[in-house]
Amino acid sequence: MSTTIRRAGGRPTKKQADTINERLLDCARSTFARKGIAKASLEEIAVELGVSKHTIYRRYSSKPALLDAVVQRDLIRFHGALIQAATGSVDPLLALRNVALRYFLFGADPEYSAFYLSVVAEAVCSASLRENLAAWSRIALEPLQQAIVSVQATDAIVPGDAAEICSILVDLLEGANNRVRIGVFGSPDEIESLKLFENRWSIFLRAMTSARSSQCNP
Repeated sequence: MSTTIRRAGGRPTKKQADTINERLLDCARSTFARKGIAKASLEEIAVELGVSKHTIYRRYSSKPALLDAVVQRDLIRFHGALIQAATGSVDPLLALRNVALRYFLFGADPEYSAFYLSVVAEAVCSASLRENLAAWSRIALEPLQQAIVSVQATDAIVPGDAAEICSILVDLLEGANNRVRIGVFGSPDEIESLKLFENRWSIFLRAMTSARSSQCNP
């Protein structure tokens, strides 16, 4: 005969608590993306999730704390995806392309874009969130910047500030993603998305290699 042991006070097990927290972060992310950071409230998130607001406050003392937790989880996933893309090739230049492509596809994802843009919109009016956004961006782009450093070590692209070169590449990719977000390209399929990426990637390569040729031939 099996016996179910109830925890004192009816507290959930660690596994149950982790599941609740994951659902909470999912719900918060969706609400932030749909309503914007400023208009979303912890009370509303609690109602949508079907829990008491105290369930949220026990885990996160404020909306900024909950937002940070949502972003930190995204950062771990994003950072891991870029690192995985970098390990897919022993050729540093191809590895950089793979990382850049993974970045581009992340940015083209509607769900990711909606949340990211809601954070950026709020950061315009919030100095503290702008500081956090800058810090989050630095962490997120570490694999891309490191891939650039690895390519520079092979003399395949121009030497110089890897962070600045990374910014140029990101600007090219984000420009395309922004045009996708506002419907300039309709709803591109996988082949069309790859073409958009390859066009920007080829421009980046031409700029970085021609600049190197100019430096080598004064």
